[in-house]
Parts: sequence; structure tokens; C-alpha cells
Amino acid sequence: MPAKQDFSDFHYTSADGLRLYARIYGEDIVNGPPVVCLAGLTRNARDFHDLALFLSRRAQTPRKVIAFDYRGRGQSAYDKNWQNYNVVVETGDILAGLDALEVERAAFIGTSRGGLIIHALAAMRPAVLGAVVLNDIGPVIEGAGLAHIRAYLENAPKPNDIDDAVAIQREVHGRAFPALTAKDWRRFVGAIYREENGKPALDFDPALLKTISEMDMSQPLPVLWPQFDALCDVPILAIRGQNSRLLAAETLAEMARRHPDIETVTVVGQGHAPLLETGDLPKRISAFLDRAMPS
Repeated sequence: MPAKQDFSDFHYTSADGLRLYARIYGEDIVNGPPVVCLAGLTRNARDFHDLALFLSRRAQTPRKVIAFDYRGRGQSAYDKNWQNYNVVVETGDILAGLDALEVERAAFIGTSRGGLIIHALAAMRPAVLGAVVLNDIGPVIEGAGLAHIRAYLENAPKPNDIDDAVAIQREVHGRAFPALTAKDWRRFVGAIYREENGKPALDFDPALLKTISEMDMSQPLPVLWPQFDALCDVPILAIRGQNSRLLAAETLAEMARRHPDIETVTVVGQGHAPLLETGDLPKRISAFLDRAMPS
């Protein structure tokens, strides 16, 4: 488990009264805008722990980092109405957190669901977006990739211990992530499970699965090109896993064609979504932020 002194806890209240949570790294850093980290569908702030330590301590320009838990994930409260687990409500929650922290402008790193929230921010409060890192997400989501995620979540085995959890995750995701080391897998597992009755349990409200189980996969998924085009004045670093099923190489190429200030990275040996603390990704993200939002 990460050492508590690595970050501080921040609690705030959503517009509808839920107690929500964020981690703050480098709380005393006041130079320049902060970095806001937004996780994937069922994930939480722990996904960004090692990247946040790098950006707040070891980067050439240290930055304050804020990593949010959405409602129903991690240390945020569960919602009695599962239909509130949607991008619009979650975007409102992030805006409430930013207001509570008095953040008017920031760099945003969004993995999967987090990238969709960034697209929503482009429509709801574009001025808050100073720079954007999109991790394996874009305006077009591949249906096959979403179906794969749904099948895994709906049938996820329950591990008996951490070693069992690592084995399960490697069995499910190993083909897409041959580049990961044993240490990477254990860190990955530590971010997505919590302890429940002495055993690892996925760290989200099980009712969240209703949001994807009720999707009609026979219908085309909505595309977000208008929202992406609204980011035309915001520097973007777009990261794609080489083996991603969710973000097609063709979509990444079209993003590069449309956007005047975008950098693209394809991470070899990883799928959806690349682990941002691996390889040279922390340095590449830091260098991008230094260019896009110098302090």
C-alpha cells in the first residue's frame, strides 16, 4: 500500500449530497497550474500513484497533482441510484471538486472514462482545460473493445488472495500486455482491489455494472468528434496502447489530422489502457506538460 505521507486526503460534497474523495500530491506546490488525474470506468485514484509521485517530486518542473475517485469508486460514497453513474453526472462531480479546491485551470490526464469526462468538460467548462493527456481514449470507441470490457467485468472471478488476483488479471489481460513485468502486474492489482473480509475485492460499487450491462451493443456507439474539435486550442498528448481494442489506430490518426497541436504516442506491448507509470511515459508526460503549460 502507498505510504499515507505521499499524499493528503481531500473530501468534498457533490451537488446531490454525496461525500466524494480525491488525493492531493505536492499539496505545498503553488507554482503553475495543477495536474488533474481522471481514472477509467471502474478504477480509482490509486491508478495514478506512481505517476503522481513522479510529477510532484521528480519531474523537472514539479506540479501539484489531484487524483479523483468518482462516485461509487475507491473512497467516494456509493450512489443509491446507479443511473447516476454516467459521464455527465461524474463531470459535474469533478467540477464540484475543482471548485472546492479553487482550481480554475489545470492540465488533465484522462484514462478511458476519464478521457470521456475531459470531452464533456470541453463542452461544459472549456476554460478549465489548459492541457490534456488522453490515455487510450478518443472520440470513437470501438464496440468490440467495450464488449470485451463488459464480458470481463460481468464474469470477473473472485480471488482468494493477492497472488490469485495477479494470476486472474494476467490470464485476462496478459496477451494485450506482454510488456508488463511481475512488479507491474502486482502494482496494477494493488490499484484495483481493496480488502473485504480478508480477501481482495474489486474496488467499486457492483451496481456500476448495470450501466454497461444495459447497453445495446447492436447499436452504433455515439461519436464525440464535435467535443474533440472543441479542444482545438488545447495542447493534447494522445497515448494509445499498441494492442488496444478500444481506441483504433485509425481513430488516433484522424485525431492527429484534425488537431493542430497534438502529440501521439503508441505504447508497444500494452493494450487498454497503458500503465502511465511504465517505461518512459512519466518523462514524456512531464515534458509535454512543460511545453503545454509552463509554470
